[in-house]
Amino acid sequence: MESLLWGVVGYLFGSIPFSYIIPKLRGIDVRTVGSGNVGGTNALRAAGFPWGVLAMFLDGAKGFIPAILALHYGSMWLAIVAATLAVVGHDYPVWLGFKGGKGVGSTVGAYFAICPSGGWVFLISWLVLVLSTKIVSVSSLIALLLASIAGYLIGGSQVGTWGLAMLLLSVFQHRSNISRLIKGSERKTDLIELVRRSIRK
Repeated sequence: MESLLWGVVGYLFGSIPFSYIIPKLRGIDVRTVGSGNVGGTNALRAAGFPWGVLAMFLDGAKGFIPAILALHYGSMWLAIVAATLAVVGHDYPVWLGFKGGKGVGSTVGAYFAICPSGGWVFLISWLVLVLSTKIVSVSSLIALLLASIAGYLIGGSQVGTWGLAMLLLSVFQHRSNISRLIKGSERKTDLIELVRRSIRK
């Protein structure tokens, strides 16, 4: 019963589509611009700075808040349940016809609740990778893999297994990106230039 309760809490938090709501407040439907993804990077591209950054932060908070509450009032297992359903809620929000983002931001937010080292491993490796490869999808998946390894080494098998499951879910959500990578048509993003353009908006 506790697992069900925290799962519902996690899903409800995760399904709040901040990366859709914030650009929409500025008259922009994030689903019709850029990659069409309801996620932080596309919100930054669509709405500019600081709105896109706010959307990224709130997407992370969707994973962090239910997980940290479940950890505080329950157990690591309940935190993992809440974190998992928060990511599922982000990916499949009932408010947008179950068509959401790719779960990376919410996963990272959850890491900071249940294994902060994994969160830092993700952020540092993602930044290095995206600046060097300029491919956000590849950078995100590799960084999630590294975070899951850190989760296993530092947080134990329970956290490591959860991290691997979140990686596999994100791989599924990135299946169109992976298809484009194989074809050599995946778009590149100059993060520094993207930030510069978003500040000018």
